[in-house]
Amino acid sequence: MKNEIILEAHPISIGYRDKKNIKTVATDVKIQLRKGKLIALVGINGVGKSTLLKTITGIQKPLSGCVILNENNIENYTSSELAQQMSMVLTEKLPPSNLTVFELVALGRQPYTNWLGTLTSEDTNKVHEAIRLTKIEHLAHKKHFEISDGQLQKVLIARALAQDTPLIILDEPTTHLDLLHKFTLLQLLQKLAKETEKCILFSTHDIDLAIQLCDEMIIMTPEKTVQSTPCILIEKGVFNALFDDRSISFDKEKGKFVFGKI
Repeated sequence: MKNEIILEAHPISIGYRDKKNIKTVATDVKIQLRKGKLIALVGINGVGKSTLLKTITGIQKPLSGCVILNENNIENYTSSELAQQMSMVLTEKLPPSNLTVFELVALGRQPYTNWLGTLTSEDTNKVHEAIRLTKIEHLAHKKHFEISDGQLQKVLIARALAQDTPLIILDEPTTHLDLLHKFTLLQLLQKLAKETEKCILFSTHDIDLAIQLCDEMIIMTPEKTVQSTPCILIEKGVFNALFDDRSISFDKEKGKFVFGKI
């Protein structure tokens, strides 16, 4: 099982440092990301999900402990080496451009191209494969600003696939999508994790959908961070600790959150 681990956070503390103070967000965080797994990161707003993502992607250092990526400390990777190990799909809007969908997906090959950005036949094949896997062939020649938000999310996922890294991390990929498109997108991520054997980690507020579709979940609460399968998390009552509000509770039999009287 050891060789299936792509990324491992030894017990780490996460937060922020400035010249005078240290703000600790979470302590004793232990996670393992294994190949072929779809994993959701969930927690209430402000609990530290973004801080954890920034820490395990090398954007910021842990306050203590270390993050191991493919058996090496993430701090030892150069930016170009890291881009061949991990790809990210963030929530920021794309800058104005006239790029087609194909050209946008092809940007995923930047860690491998020469300084001119010239695509080799291997690069082109990777781009076509990513487009095929995400089923966006019919969009390839459209400008990226001509497509819907749901379609653009698939394009950005295709770009991450074209980057051909063992780990893909997505920050809130279902934001602004309706329920059908949320479910379809998470189904796509589930399928890609199985077919490509990549590990896909995404943060989300769509907890009920994540329970249905994910192999594992990482639950962040102010007290602790827990990782396991949805079934085990349900059995242990972990979801009840997510919200400090008696008007919402987790129904173990139904496998979803229910609302009571306020």
